[in-house]
Amino acid sequence: MAHKLVIVESPAKARKIGEYLGQGYVVESSIGHIRDLPNNAADTPAKIKDKPWGRLAVDVDNGFVPYYVVPRDKKSHISKLKTLLKDADELYLATDEDREGEAIAWHLLDELKPKKGIPVHRMVFHEITKPAILAAVANPRTINEDLVEAQEARRILDRLYGYEVSPVLWKKVMSGLSAGRVQSVATRLVVDKERERMAFRVASYWDLEGTFDAGSKHEQRMFPAKVYSVDGARVARGSDFGPDGLLKSAAQGKVVHLDRTRAESLAAALQDATYDVRSVESKPYRRSPYAPFRTTTLQQEAGRKLGMSASVTMSVAQRLYENGFITYMRTDSTTLSSAAVGAARSQVQELYGAEYLPDSPRVYASKVKNAQEAHEAIRPAGDTFQTPAQTGLKGDQFRLYELIWMRTVASQMKDAVGQSVTIRLGGAATSGEDVVFSASGRVITFHGFLKAYVEGTDDATDAKDDTQTRLPALAEGDAVSSASVTAAGHETKPPARYTEATLIKELEDREIGRPSTYASIIGTILNRGYVYKKGTALVPAWLAFSVTRLLEEHFPRQISYEFTAQMEDVLDEIAAGRARRDTELAEFYFGSGDVEGLKKLVDELGDIDARELATFPIGGPDSGINLRVGRYGPYLEGPDEEGNPTGKRANVPDDLPPDELTLEKATELFANPAGEEIDLGKHPESGLEVVAKNGRYGPYVTEVLPEDAPKSAKARTGSLFASMSLDTISLEDAVKLLSLPRVVGVAEDGEEITAQNGRYGPYLKKGTDSRSLTSEEQLLTITLDEALRIYAQPKQRGRAAAAPPLKELGNDPVSGQPVVVKAGRFGEYVTDGEFNATLRKEDSVESITLERAAELLEERRAKGPAKKAAKKGAKKTAAKKTTKKAPAKKTAAKKAAAKKS
Repeated sequence: MAHKLVIVESPAKARKIGEYLGQGYVVESSIGHIRDLPNNAADTPAKIKDKPWGRLAVDVDNGFVPYYVVPRDKKSHISKLKTLLKDADELYLATDEDREGEAIAWHLLDELKPKKGIPVHRMVFHEITKPAILAAVANPRTINEDLVEAQEARRILDRLYGYEVSPVLWKKVMSGLSAGRVQSVATRLVVDKERERMAFRVASYWDLEGTFDAGSKHEQRMFPAKVYSVDGARVARGSDFGPDGLLKSAAQGKVVHLDRTRAESLAAALQDATYDVRSVESKPYRRSPYAPFRTTTLQQEAGRKLGMSASVTMSVAQRLYENGFITYMRTDSTTLSSAAVGAARSQVQELYGAEYLPDSPRVYASKVKNAQEAHEAIRPAGDTFQTPAQTGLKGDQFRLYELIWMRTVASQMKDAVGQSVTIRLGGAATSGEDVVFSASGRVITFHGFLKAYVEGTDDATDAKDDTQTRLPALAEGDAVSSASVTAAGHETKPPARYTEATLIKELEDREIGRPSTYASIIGTILNRGYVYKKGTALVPAWLAFSVTRLLEEHFPRQISYEFTAQMEDVLDEIAAGRARRDTELAEFYFGSGDVEGLKKLVDELGDIDARELATFPIGGPDSGINLRVGRYGPYLEGPDEEGNPTGKRANVPDDLPPDELTLEKATELFANPAGEEIDLGKHPESGLEVVAKNGRYGPYVTEVLPEDAPKSAKARTGSLFASMSLDTISLEDAVKLLSLPRVVGVAEDGEEITAQNGRYGPYLKKGTDSRSLTSEEQLLTITLDEALRIYAQPKQRGRAAAAPPLKELGNDPVSGQPVVVKAGRFGEYVTDGEFNATLRKEDSVESITLERAAELLEERRAKGPAKKAAKKGAKKTAAKKTTKKAPAKKTAAKKAAAKKS
């Protein structure tokens, strides 16, 4: 029976759209990309393997024609789509309306090759609601070849950069590393920030803080103030000092730098002073609403307010979009449709009243260069908005929807207004100085949009927009008295490290990358080990310093902030049809005029001193102490007592930030090197020596096996509890740790209950049933009766600590949760904690990737709520098929290239 075939990107989206379109339509998903450049030699077509450019899979000698392949795990799905297309009388390509989605639509069309006469439509929409989907079906367009060209240019650009530069890193820094056009620049930003912190020198300064009394006639009687000037010269504050710890040249001779002695003497001389109001300056305060969310501002606010990483934010937003709750979440635009404006204004009227509603709708123009104004901002879906309570959402989806809803509604509310006041108080010290104090206040008389939404701040010390500080209604000449005046010391702070939110803002401000790529960029530099998190701060590993140094010295243009931003402009020009893909790629790869191309840089690298790249002096060159980035991590090298310049070594803890590795810290590490064994004595039962040491994953105790022990013998080990330390660990403690896992007893059903310490904390295990414990100490003290009482309780979601996973893969792109491989009753499976998907016959624990696991989980989600482990699927076809894509059809050169293919 003939039908109309609609292809979207995900099964969740397919289900929802299928409900709206009804009979006559078959809606199927592509499950993401259906083909790409080959990722390894095994997937590379035999006919291009012997070409000079074969490993790139891009014909750099003939117009940069890419050679695409369908991944092995997608072949069966492509066959399914082709079967559905045979019975279809129309084809709708309904992938996302951005460059990536446009390219997926093109690849589907090129791979499926619908028979002649079947109409092919490009169906686009910004929200998954019934009216939007029906309107999209009724108003299709054709594939935008320019957008496809731009996406292909980006993909080829990234392939050339990664495949040419990464091998240099393998040879000169460490095997397994990767370079990327944007990821390397993002890493450099984090490294540069750490360099600033390492070069920073603390400056100390003092001021006076007072509490003043306006008198009993004032309702607001007591108020704080800080010293402003002494004898007419402004008192220095933190912003007057440079990163070198000295006063900036602009402040020299214009400010007075108080030290502790002078500040304390001034405070003493002001104890009995009287003060008069020298000036009162009042200004109107007005704050307009924030624009509705676009991709980057949503990521930033979700990080500040909800503690979500960029990747989790996008995963949660994806689910909200696919289930019809919000509009498309990858957008540069702050535009709202007239229907959305009406919906927001209606809710302002209903929830806050007419006094909060502006006379006319607010219009927001995007400040992002090349923003696609045809797109909308991220907002609640539909022509009428559901309040968060009406959605039935829970957890992260509820929290993120609420954030989007509040921001959208607030964007159509009136300004917040009020008054800001600055009061200057003057008094004479007994030592003769004229001292002026300053107090600032703000009163909001009408909260306007702040009633609905207040934006977060990146610095916890910054005042939010709704912060109020009330001051008494004083007039010039009024007398006030001081309740107290004290000297306060301060130190300047180094530049704050980037968080995910501030790094995204920096990338956007520098016009590097695109909003849709920021989450994956940050995920990449974290997963590669170039950057790690300390709280919310992004800290560069020493490995990142080595990589950045090599790129700065040998690929300066490719890692420059300005060049990377210019490449985004080039891609935008290609997307607009104003530039040619092959011309721009040729300049990048081969160079032109004074511009050196990437290929020449790689071919003419010459000798690179790998040891020098990995060496960083600590405490200056005269100290003789160097940090070296080794194969197994960073370590210190320095002179020993015999004068050998490299005779002393010490490992550097993985979590020690580079700016904290001072000369003093290095000396301390040499004195107590990580990895040095502490002899605790002999185990009372085994008779083996027991030692404590610091390992890569923290401190632990272990038995020392004799030299003649068989190779199969394994030493017992045990990690120290969080409450223990190497300084205080005793043999008795070590013996207890080595006794784990401990048999607690046998349950009535004959199953043995054991207490174990796992990667995710302490837990009990009875057969396949695991239950979390609340503290590590319970591992040693819990009784059988206590364990049975725990097992008598219903198993709560999130309480059970599963057996240690066989492999960790990263975060699922849909759920945002960690994906791990586990061993189950029916074989190995992948899980994100909500859904389980059994590995297929062609999969293995060793070869499984995050991308493959995400596909298995997506297929499992499509079947509905998880009940038991999914059954193993049939073996997929291993046959290969290669498709060489001809460039888009706009130029004669491209047509010629297409004929060649």
